[in-house]
Amino acid sequence: MTGQRALFALVVAILVVLSGCAGSGETVSPIESQTTSPAQTATESTPTANGTVEVHYINVGQSASTLIVTPQNETVLIDTGDWRNDGEYVLEYLKQQNITRIDHLVTSHADADHIGGHAAVIEYYETQADGVGAVYDPGLSSSSQTYEEYLDAVETYNVPLYQVASDDTLPVAGVNVSVLAPPEEPLAGGQRNENSIALMITHGEQRFLFTGDAESEGERYLVDKYASQLNATVFQAGHHGSRSSSSDALLEASSPHVAVISSAYDSQYGHPHNETLTRLAERSIPAYWTAVHGNVVISSDGENLTVSTQRNATTDPPELRSADPIEPGSDDSVVERTTITGGISNPEPIVTDGGTETSTPTETPSESTGAKLALVDVHADAEGNDNENLNDEYLVFENTGDDPLDMSGWTVEDEAGHTYTVPSGFTLEPGTQVTLYTGSGSNTDTELYWGSGSAIWNNGGDTVIATDDTGTVVLEESY
Repeated sequence: MTGQRALFALVVAILVVLSGCAGSGETVSPIESQTTSPAQTATESTPTANGTVEVHYINVGQSASTLIVTPQNETVLIDTGDWRNDGEYVLEYLKQQNITRIDHLVTSHADADHIGGHAAVIEYYETQADGVGAVYDPGLSSSSQTYEEYLDAVETYNVPLYQVASDDTLPVAGVNVSVLAPPEEPLAGGQRNENSIALMITHGEQRFLFTGDAESEGERYLVDKYASQLNATVFQAGHHGSRSSSSDALLEASSPHVAVISSAYDSQYGHPHNETLTRLAERSIPAYWTAVHGNVVISSDGENLTVSTQRNATTDPPELRSADPIEPGSDDSVVERTTITGGISNPEPIVTDGGTETSTPTETPSESTGAKLALVDVHADAEGNDNENLNDEYLVFENTGDDPLDMSGWTVEDEAGHTYTVPSGFTLEPGTQVTLYTGSGSNTDTELYWGSGSAIWNNGGDTVIATDDTGTVVLEESY
């Protein structure tokens, strides 16, 4: 068991009750009390839409973070932005909105571009504000330092941590928050994207759908399980607008009136992809992109929606890329742009036939052991002048899994953003190591060359980040 997974298992064993097994249909409740939450369970009727719900899609660059504020001023924060920003954009926005407490912090999945600010948010609210009520997690771990820091913060400040799954209902006053995914048994061999927490938030006739970074298998699970029950007025495009998400089937089932995309204007992955924009355009779904609209705030009175943004830009999906960018962290006020009348007819919370609660787990589901990249050596201090001896500066990676690892298009970068792209066709066999030299040379099965004209890695310490061809951070190690 890795150190990170052991830590997660310890935290889960102490703090988590798993009421989210398929068919439980119950609200999660803390293991310390084992009492029923006063909030609505999945078997009750839709709550009356008293007051206004605000959903804030925060402009955090190539990442995602969404704040929900209910009529009772309860707060739900879904994800906290990219690890490179360490929660800076999110925390600044929360302070601007005078948010003094995070009642519910949702980890859609453990990738570093979604939990980048978790540790900072927990520390700030636990030490300088009114605390964090609870954290919800899908239960699949990561080997990244960002993930370890997140769990350390949970443990340090004794924040209740819950593993949730489909058919759970989060105990949020004033709205119904149904957990649609992941299922109890992980999809796709435990891939984190495919097992993102998916939520449906219902407020009167208005419904907001969040699918995290779910891709083909995660979306297929949602469509097969819920079909037309996925009908929503607002949909946050999956996986930052990647072509691998927001499929035809999911868009047909959900039939959203509005889509919101969260990604960087100059995304190194090309998000949002043209295929996704085309699918939205074919259905005449107006799209708001945080990179050009800035912060997007959608308010619901239970019957109508009001959309406010920092910038007034086109909402025609194919024309989004022609709009001017707005930098993350901009403090421009949002301005009301449009009102959308009407919502979903007779929306009901998503429920199943019920089932049986299981006991508290002692260990989270294990990750796929098919192929796994590990950093086994960093040689940052080259002999002599670093910039004149570039091939004595290198990293050594190993495939510690049992299957070949196709690394075509993967990237390796440092904290300063210097980026190397693995050439197409490169595969790392099980148990095999590859050395990535900073200088120039001829690539082989065991040697790759960055081709840099100067040193990359800081002798006093740096962070190595490996990202796969879908944009998922698979390794993040500091030395």
